[in-house]
Amino acid sequence: DEAVEFSNKVGFPVLVRPSFVLSGAAMRVASDETELRNFLDLAADVADDKPIVVTKFILGAKEIEFDGVANGGKILNYAIGEHLENAGVHSGDATVILPAQKLYVGTIRQIKKSAAAIAKALNITGPFNIQFMGIENDVMVIECNLRASRTFPFVSKTLNANFISLATRAMCGLNVTPYNISLLDIDYVCVKAPMFSFTRLRGADPTLGVEMASTGEVACFGDDAHGAFLQSLLATGFKLPKDGAPVLISIASDPFRQEFAQSAQTLSKMGYKLLGTPGTASFYKDHYGLDITEVTKPVDKDDSGPGSALDAIKEGGVELVINISEGTTRRDEITAGYLVRRAAVDFGIGLITNVKCAVWLAIAMGKGMETFKAKSISEFYSLHKN
Repeated sequence: DEAVEFSNKVGFPVLVRPSFVLSGAAMRVASDETELRNFLDLAADVADDKPIVVTKFILGAKEIEFDGVANGGKILNYAIGEHLENAGVHSGDATVILPAQKLYVGTIRQIKKSAAAIAKALNITGPFNIQFMGIENDVMVIECNLRASRTFPFVSKTLNANFISLATRAMCGLNVTPYNISLLDIDYVCVKAPMFSFTRLRGADPTLGVEMASTGEVACFGDDAHGAFLQSLLATGFKLPKDGAPVLISIASDPFRQEFAQSAQTLSKMGYKLLGTPGTASFYKDHYGLDITEVTKPVDKDDSGPGSALDAIKEGGVELVINISEGTTRRDEITAGYLVRRAAVDFGIGLITNVKCAVWLAIAMGKGMETFKAKSISEFYSLHKN
């Protein structure tokens, strides 16, 4: 009852988080009181006798990773990477861009100032990771981990600077010399993309959330962020649609439909045959005059007759599915979204479930694969040296 009272006071959605768990186990975002009570029961099973924390879940925020090495409370080296997805996707499942491409100068200053203050207050010697959340120029700390994070190897490889070696020397009390790193002089971008095993997990919902679902990750260099993003996506085994192939778009809420509108136009101009569930198809027809064929939403796994989304996936040659269920609490939308996502995975079709990733994919595809040239890592490092 205390959690319900708090949630009603601050307003839904809220984040339910058990203490002392790994990979966000049993963490959930509750959109109403019913979900809150259900998620509290689930968290209680995992947390045992440990506290369960309920906080306001902030929508539309950008998550930022700060990886650093400190000695005696003073930062030696650091790297700032940004998540492509908004805050709310577990950092292990997020697409991370380094160096950060779209952060305000004021945001970067606040992050550096806050990180230095935290390192000094905790007298850190060794590796540490801080996850920040930013809205415009308002920066907040999500958490600070006094350990090497999963992004440390990614940071070290991207910057050609061994952060772990530096941290180890600091912890052993040896002399340490910071690497000379100037992010403004780096003429390339590296993107880390998650890998999932949903094809091996029958019935699992292939979507992103606050509980980690990925089982691996890859990273690729590129001359620009979109090139690196596309190459990292392909390195995970993602399949791009062939020219003129059907693309199924199902987006549950108007704000996300609006955000993807220009990308939908891009795909249409490129010659892809667009299919859409009723709300999505009507939105793009009415507002943008797009040529998009309407298909029905499934109500159950057997709802795969002609003209349905499942039939388009199973028999209609769809080669890319963009399904964004975020932003709705309607049960029929949630159920239909799951059935579409699951069918895409089961039939080996490329699936995108986050609107930010969908927009970046459309931009990268619009630039054309021929613009992205594979290079050895030494070629990128030589750009940095010059």
